[in-house]
Amino acid sequence: MIVTKALRLALLAAGTAGGLSGAAYGLLNGQAGHARRVIGPPIAEPLRADGVHLPSGVGPVPRGEVPEGVRPLELAVLGDSSAAGLGASFPSELPGVGVARGLAEELDGPVSLSTHAIVGATTQELSEQVDAVLRRPPDVVLIIIGANDVTSKLPVSRCAELLGEQVRRIVEEGVPVVVGTCPDLGAIRPIPQPLRSVASRWSLALARAQRRSVEINGGYAVPLADLLSPEFLARPAEFFSPDRFHPSGAGYEAAAEILLPVVCIAVGAWQGGPLPPAPTRSETAEARRPTSRVVAHLNRRLHLRRP
Repeated sequence: MIVTKALRLALLAAGTAGGLSGAAYGLLNGQAGHARRVIGPPIAEPLRADGVHLPSGVGPVPRGEVPEGVRPLELAVLGDSSAAGLGASFPSELPGVGVARGLAEELDGPVSLSTHAIVGATTQELSEQVDAVLRRPPDVVLIIIGANDVTSKLPVSRCAELLGEQVRRIVEEGVPVVVGTCPDLGAIRPIPQPLRSVASRWSLALARAQRRSVEINGGYAVPLADLLSPEFLARPAEFFSPDRFHPSGAGYEAAAEILLPVVCIAVGAWQGGPLPPAPTRSETAEARRPTSRVVAHLNRRLHLRRP
């Protein structure tokens, strides 16, 4: 189970890199076990709504309903459970559907959605999805990935490098790529403090590294953690699904609204005004105490309690 391994390995990373004492490590290990029990395993597979979506918001429809001589723009979605839309209650809530319908409205033409994302996928496994997509290159690719990379036991820098390699492969085929970077795992309430701060620090570091790697290799990076953390932290009951780990339909809608303008820019279809530059880090993230301080405080407190 991805959640179980992610928490265990995030804890291991904190223990080796953060200088945790044995008592502090034991406390965090207990917190990880509690979070795993609360989150539990996924109760269902993600919904699917691949096919042609029309500017009217209708879809998916059979290809036969597309006017003769009109070729739908091809949108491929790659990544992990966030890209697949695990947690959405209806097909219309899937992030790929939201982007496809918004793109169809902006283009005033049909958009064909194909989803290759796999629940639990890491960046190491992204190459298989890219292989499948490049057999018949689409017009644009959207990738959302990173939350499971802690299970790969690879450094943040290597995970970002692997993502950059796949972005470069797609770009070299003449296909624009938009990447939604790793979300802020610190917004997941079932993970108690201070373990949540450990997970947050790791995910934000990965997101920053992903952004640099994507842009260096010719892609467009959208920092989801920086742009969405305030909403998810302020309204967790609305923005998370019942498992309290994956986004809800409202959470995916918020993500799609942020991703859509960048996808439109990537295909040369944006008719709106200039977009503000994306933040390098959200004010919410900046306001959090760094994990190193949390760890130091925890160690001091446990030390003082010893007889």
